[in-house]
Amino acid sequence: MKIPMPRAAKRQHGVVLLFCLVILVILLAGGVAVVRSMHTSLSTAGNLAFRRDLVNQGERAVSAVLAKFATSGTLATATTDVPAENFKATKLDTNAQGVPKALLDDTAFGAVGKASNDITDAAAQVSIRYVIDRLCTSSGTATSTGCVQSSAAPSGGTAGPVPPPPPPTATVYRLSMRISGPRDTQVFVQSTFTKPD
Repeated sequence: MKIPMPRAAKRQHGVVLLFCLVILVILLAGGVAVVRSMHTSLSTAGNLAFRRDLVNQGERAVSAVLAKFATSGTLATATTDVPAENFKATKLDTNAQGVPKALLDDTAFGAVGKASNDITDAAAQVSIRYVIDRLCTSSGTATSTGCVQSSAAPSGGTAGPVPPPPPPTATVYRLSMRISGPRDTQVFVQSTFTKPD
């Protein structure tokens, strides 16, 4: 009796191994891309958190400045420049983005204010530099033609031929801040407020 011999296995030429290696490289590249994307997203989220915190830190300057304009404050009756308080009685020059040039250059800032007025928090690594300008074309008493002013709307009607008194006017002031924080993060913030004339 004749025993059948097994047929010889066909030789494989390594094509399957080559395809597996190509797929493995593609998966590896995709994994690296996902990791880098997550790192970028986390970095961006961290920077946004720093910026948001710096905007919140700017509220410290707002509180300090509003106290200076209170009835007994150092700027309550100011109609001329007061460099000791970072106050300019006329509108400051700004760049194309509306940021006063005094906040962009230390030399220009020296003509408007004092660096000793900066609000710093060493523990939080935050420094706030601010300038206040009155939105007027000239110093002295505020006028409706030379200053940006807001007025309150007249209240209600009157009974009779006597017209209501004109609403009070209030001169507009602009507070501009440069807030510097950790990782060389820097934010510029502006706020306007009024003070009755």
